[in-house]
Amino acid sequence: MPLTRRTLIGTATPALLLGSGLSVRAARAAVDPRMSIRAAGNPAAKVHVEEWFSLTCTHCARFASEVFPEVRSKLIDTGKVYYIFRDFPLDQIALAAAMIARTLPPERYEPFVLSLLASQDRWAFNREVNPQDELQKMAALAGMPADLFQRTLADDTLRQAIMDEENRAQAQYKIEGTPTFRFNDKEQVGQEMNYEDFAKKVASLS
Repeated sequence: MPLTRRTLIGTATPALLLGSGLSVRAARAAVDPRMSIRAAGNPAAKVHVEEWFSLTCTHCARFASEVFPEVRSKLIDTGKVYYIFRDFPLDQIALAAAMIARTLPPERYEPFVLSLLASQDRWAFNREVNPQDELQKMAALAGMPADLFQRTLADDTLRQAIMDEENRAQAQYKIEGTPTFRFNDKEQVGQEMNYEDFAKKVASLS
């Protein structure tokens, strides 16, 4: 079962942007490049896969560590899949982490996100540390200066933009939990997947 959205994140006013999601995202990205698509692979691939994930979702972390490397090497790197990362933060910690990830240069986004997912137990769930302090340490390793880190966390415009996208996904696709996958904007799987099922879904659309 996927993790479901928590009430901690529900402070934004829902943005019910039905029917115009792509144009809205494009317009927002033109204003703020941090909201541009973060993806891996060739956009010309026959199969486009979108993953809605939260950086504090344990199911997302397991998929990232156990399944995504094979997806990356066998499907993305071979040109079969264009993989799009979609933020769906389940709580305020995940929201802060998503803001930091999107502020990094685009080429650092995927490595940073995968690093966060691989180390959830150390920065997000360790009761002996401050998650924000640990997040700042990891951001510094990714090349983010301390002043930019603090400005990013205080950026209400970016925070609202990410939450608006999450609300749009809920309204348009009925996404409530993570991970959720959409294949070619047609078929949706609202749970963690193994590689075999993922590859079969891709093959059926290729």
